[in-house]
Amino acid sequence: MKINPFHQNPINPYKRQEAKVEQAELQKQKKADKVEISSEAKEMQSLNKIQEGRQEKIDQLKASVENGTYKPDAAQTAENLLKFFRQN
Repeated sequence: MKINPFHQNPINPYKRQEAKVEQAELQKQKKADKVEISSEAKEMQSLNKIQEGRQEKIDQLKASVENGTYKPDAAQTAENLLKFFRQN
């Protein structure tokens, strides 16, 4: 009797196919979208918050200048200028 290895039928040919489908489904479930915000982007977001606060202050100063109620403190201005130039 001659045994030809090419004509042997596997015991359950669909079992391998089922395993492949299950593995593919598991891989799809494992993959998830992930978003990471860089440190530069976080810094830019914090700068926007700072700029909003500054914009409010600028608007208040503009309004007081237009109303004529703005009275700058000359001594404080000179002191701040000295601090600035001493640092540089």
